[in-house]
Amino acid sequence: MGLNRKPTAGAAQSGDPYLPAHGNGGYRVEHYDLDIDYKLAANRLAGRAVLTAVADAPLSRFSLDLTAFRVPRVTVDGKPAKFGQRGGKLHVTPARPVTGRFTVEVRYVGNPTPISSRWGDVGWDELTDGALVASQPIGAPSWFPCNDHPSDKASYRIAVTTAAPYTVAATGVLTARRRSAGTRTWVYERAEPTASYLVSVQIGRYDEVVLAAGPVHQVALLPARLRKNAARDLGRHPAILTTLEGFFGPYPFANYQLVVTDDELDVPIEAQGMSIFGANHIDGRRTHERLVVHELTHQWFGNSLTIADWRHIWLNEGFATYAEWLWSEASGGRAAAAHARQWHAHLAAKPADLVLADPGPARMFDERVYKRGALALHALRLRIGDDRFFALLRDWTARHRHATVTTAQFVQLAGRHTDGDLTAFFTAWLHRPALPEIAVAGD
Repeated sequence: MGLNRKPTAGAAQSGDPYLPAHGNGGYRVEHYDLDIDYKLAANRLAGRAVLTAVADAPLSRFSLDLTAFRVPRVTVDGKPAKFGQRGGKLHVTPARPVTGRFTVEVRYVGNPTPISSRWGDVGWDELTDGALVASQPIGAPSWFPCNDHPSDKASYRIAVTTAAPYTVAATGVLTARRRSAGTRTWVYERAEPTASYLVSVQIGRYDEVVLAAGPVHQVALLPARLRKNAARDLGRHPAILTTLEGFFGPYPFANYQLVVTDDELDVPIEAQGMSIFGANHIDGRRTHERLVVHELTHQWFGNSLTIADWRHIWLNEGFATYAEWLWSEASGGRAAAAHARQWHAHLAAKPADLVLADPGPARMFDERVYKRGALALHALRLRIGDDRFFALLRDWTARHRHATVTTAQFVQLAGRHTDGDLTAFFTAWLHRPALPEIAVAGD
């Protein structure tokens, strides 16, 4: 990347152990200001991105993650900069080395396409009548220049202009809406630190349904044809949020948007303050309510508490999966212990070749990361008791609110919530491939 000196401790490092091509060293971004004009019929995006960043040491060159857009102009602190594009990077050479806080403005234009990955295509994608963003884990550069590393969290202002008949939902709280000459501009702001992969834009012909006016504003944006089904499928959403607050502490953001596309989606999509579902997830029978719980839980585990790198993915998915079991129990369904028995038997029949705390990039989204993560939490609950377990979860979310977290930090904090030694317990569950036994009878 051409740094003058090694980045200081605490900086977003260049790359991730699992995704070394993403992320850039030597600086951290404080704020993104994004202005996007999107023409749906042509799938044409013209963008202006202004990044406010802080250099950890003088930088004569630096890079941003950005895919195949044409970039006509880059300025650094208001002065034209030299730049080049290769390998999914925008390489910038400012007129003079930057020190401390600096701003980068990038103008870019092109036809956004998702990024191909081993997990499928991720990023900006076209719908039948609209567009969506599904950036986890490397899709953010498909629509804006960024430091695409989960540990580099920043605030955002996102303004999207598109055809007037369409509704735009984006990461943040809606602060302005303007209409002119057949288009409408939607402005969203997110003050809380947000990782690039959790920033989202959704565009479609959507009706707005208020699920709860407060204290956390909860809305669903969905096609008119799905309103009746959604009334049942999302009818318990305020109760779900209240129940999860009892387990995990206060909801960490001011609002929550639940978007349902008119297309079918294979799986729901997580974003900061937002979840995205396909039309197939709304059937009027609450068939997929567990997924509603799962994605809402990510607002605590994944969004407020963001993993420092992708090795720690179980801290997102294990907690969100266990929340499904907790809601089932709290709402009069199957007890968490019954879910644990079922999934322990299921995983016991699988190969014992996955280490939960370091599954490897090919298995980041393996079913076993989700279910074994949930089992580890249930086993911990049995080991230390309900009072200490839920106190631990609330302490975990409060202590690291809007920060980044690691497995080692969770293990250390868990040790403070028990009188016993948990070393052997966590070694077995997190660092060994063999599936430990779990005593669930009578739970």
